[in-house]
Amino acid sequence: MTTPLRQIVSLLRKKGLSQIFERIALEHASLHMKGLTAEAFGPERTVKIEGRWVTNFGSDSFLGLDQDPRLWSALKRGLEEWGTHNGTSRAFVSAQPNFTAEEKLASWLGTEAAVIYPSVTLANHGAIPALVGRSDVIVTDRFAHNSIFEGVKLASARGARTATFAHNDPDDLARVLTEMEPYRHALIAVDGVYSMSGQLPPLRAFQDIALARRGFLYVDDAHATGVLGSQGRGTVRDALGGYENTVVVGSLSKALSCLGGFVAGDGETMWMLSIHSNVLIFGGPIPPPYLEAICAAVDILDSEEYQSIRSRLDANVQAVLAGVRPLGFVVQGGVTPIISLLIGDETDTLWSGRFLFEQGYYVQSVIFPAVPHHEGVLRIQINANHRPESIAGLLDALRGLRQALSSVRTSIPA
Repeated sequence: MTTPLRQIVSLLRKKGLSQIFERIALEHASLHMKGLTAEAFGPERTVKIEGRWVTNFGSDSFLGLDQDPRLWSALKRGLEEWGTHNGTSRAFVSAQPNFTAEEKLASWLGTEAAVIYPSVTLANHGAIPALVGRSDVIVTDRFAHNSIFEGVKLASARGARTATFAHNDPDDLARVLTEMEPYRHALIAVDGVYSMSGQLPPLRAFQDIALARRGFLYVDDAHATGVLGSQGRGTVRDALGGYENTVVVGSLSKALSCLGGFVAGDGETMWMLSIHSNVLIFGGPIPPPYLEAICAAVDILDSEEYQSIRSRLDANVQAVLAGVRPLGFVVQGGVTPIISLLIGDETDTLWSGRFLFEQGYYVQSVIFPAVPHHEGVLRIQINANHRPESIAGLLDALRGLRQALSSVRTSIPA
């Protein structure tokens, strides 16, 4: 039976991204390493995929805390004490670990308060519309994360005017704000670090403009949480000296190896989110066992031990950078534990990912629409618990790839 549902799905399959994904899957079935199943995780960052064990350079558990017995114990304790589920929206009741985790996050960051969301994506979807009204504007860096733009769309639907400005360009930000007058206040949305390029925003220059133009900064620092800044606090505190006139978003599911995201800042702003953010009011919270694990992870980040973990991570990042730069690849990133090697053509990029897999290394091959057309990259994610011999083996495999792949670009297209 041809139902309206099947009719609309059939039409959607013929449009835009659906058609692109389907074409790639059909034309490059042997290379298309997407939607994979991890059949098992092993020690020393190994993973079983397609029946074979490979070293995993595709994990964003940068500090290796997913293997830390203290987080495992916290999860077990939380399960035994609280069960699997909060049982209600936080608008009614929150389990005590939710408040404890938020207090620990705020204390570690140096903010007055923090609010935990089920993910960074939902934090951006929930916080941005809650912080502006019809008389306000939102101005976003054109390279900001997709989830920021989705949050901006929700705010726009409520009446806020929106615009973008040139990437990391204070002068263009000032120009756009001038053109958007009159407005009450401006939310200026940027990433704390742009994961593909490794670029940091000029936060001090942006803050000066914000203060002069009735604006405030909204910084998605998800890719810096736990791996940049003093004690892993990210980019904001080191760049600005504090969080005045700034809302910061961070990840709990990357370096902290737990679940969720958070928004942090002054106490009054966080209280406003608790009563105005629809994601918090109408959605379910993180299960209590993971809240206990978040507390354990923050304790590690806030301890003297963090420096030794961070030192291992930084050393591994530098070892990969030092090894790939002489190979002739265009190297992007390296500020965070994410290093992207520009391949270019979509087929070449997929082929390169399969080549490394056959050599025993899983690396993400990233193509359009995650990156522009013909600017595909190999995305290497480095962890603190990658062993030196694993890094040496990956570099040998990349050396072989460089020799085999004649179409690697030598410069980033304009």
